[in-house]
Amino acid sequence: MSGGSAGGGQLQRVLGVRALAANAINMTVGAGIFVLPAVVAAQLGSSAVLAYLVCGAAMGLVLLCFAESGSRVHASGGACAYVEAAFGPCAGFLVSTLLWFGYGVVSIAAVANAIVGTLGAAFPLFAQPIPRALFLVTLFASVAVLNIRGVKQGARAVEVLTAIKLLPLLGIVVVGCFAIRPENLAITSLPTGSEFGAAALVLFFAFGGSESAVTPSGEIRQPARTIPRGLVLGVSGVVLLYLGLQVVAQGVLGSELAANPEAPLAAVAGSLIGEPGRIVLLAAAAISMLGTVTGDLLVSPRALYFSACDGVLPASLAAVHSRFNTPHRAIALYAVLAFGFAVSGAFAQLAVLSSVAILIVYLWTVLATMQLRRRDTRASKEVFRLFGGYTIPLLAAAMIVYLLAQATRAEWTAIGGLLALAALVYFLRRNSVGSASVSG
Repeated sequence: MSGGSAGGGQLQRVLGVRALAANAINMTVGAGIFVLPAVVAAQLGSSAVLAYLVCGAAMGLVLLCFAESGSRVHASGGACAYVEAAFGPCAGFLVSTLLWFGYGVVSIAAVANAIVGTLGAAFPLFAQPIPRALFLVTLFASVAVLNIRGVKQGARAVEVLTAIKLLPLLGIVVVGCFAIRPENLAITSLPTGSEFGAAALVLFFAFGGSESAVTPSGEIRQPARTIPRGLVLGVSGVVLLYLGLQVVAQGVLGSELAANPEAPLAAVAGSLIGEPGRIVLLAAAAISMLGTVTGDLLVSPRALYFSACDGVLPASLAAVHSRFNTPHRAIALYAVLAFGFAVSGAFAQLAVLSSVAILIVYLWTVLATMQLRRRDTRASKEVFRLFGGYTIPLLAAAMIVYLLAQATRAEWTAIGGLLALAALVYFLRRNSVGSASVSG
């Protein structure tokens, strides 16, 4: 933790409430919302909007816990820093592994699948196995090379791709409000508990990401005030946007929404504006998803690099390109892993696996919030303390456990295997480093 704190002390605290809220919205609104309205509608019908409310409530409670932890631990790193401060470096490494692999690699693989599905809706050739695999190879190779050539190029690409992300979504909500058929929104029957839970688990994929806004905690101005206000404002904006999109999509298409699993919002645009609107939405969705992939390969491989620098992962991953000054091997390995998952999995399955990983990270962070409060850990005199004692952390933990209970045995086996492997790597590398130090 000392290294993070030191690093944080050298950074300028310039991020305010608006910047944090905007970043939370930007990091959350990605590929999921372009695809999931149809997936959730197929499972829940017109009651799908209730799943958005549950996921939004769960995310709100979790982010309140992030707010208290972020006001107590100012080191950059987000969940990793909070968990490490509360439970030690091993727990921090396990959370880091869940973030970069269980959530990062798997979620980007899901996004890549969504890109192919979106393109396939316009060009059926991409739905065939060989063209699909060739496209994925080209996608990950191109984005990896872009980020290897320099962080400035990667960041610039993310800015350009992000700039047009929200406009078509807001346009659908505004225009679509005038074309809603009230009968399409009538809830005629309620789903069973298991049906609702399964749908909420896959939908949660669209809500993950807000917590990334607090990763640069060392650069946030007045964290005790800025973090809770920015996160609450950001998640409120996300929930309102998502609710608006689901209501419009369901209200315009009705039962036909579930029949458009690859590009439901493009189908809505087509119904509202015609074929030009459908093509514009397909293009906007593909560009938005490409921005998500590009941004992730800009950021997430650095977790591999830093773990390698700490001696937990092989030293070769800490290599920096002699010309471009980027962690080229970490970026290349991350891209290869994401490609492997993208080729072998489908969007919904990868989305659920990614949701399980990030929910475990959230649960660990909620527990860290209670531990940090118990110890009265604080980086400054002023901290944000949740009202109601431990009520909010306990409610957040209960909602997370409810969602995690919907995961299948296969998904738990995959995540459990990842955590066991990460723990083994951690202890083997630490013991190896310790032995080398003693012998030296």
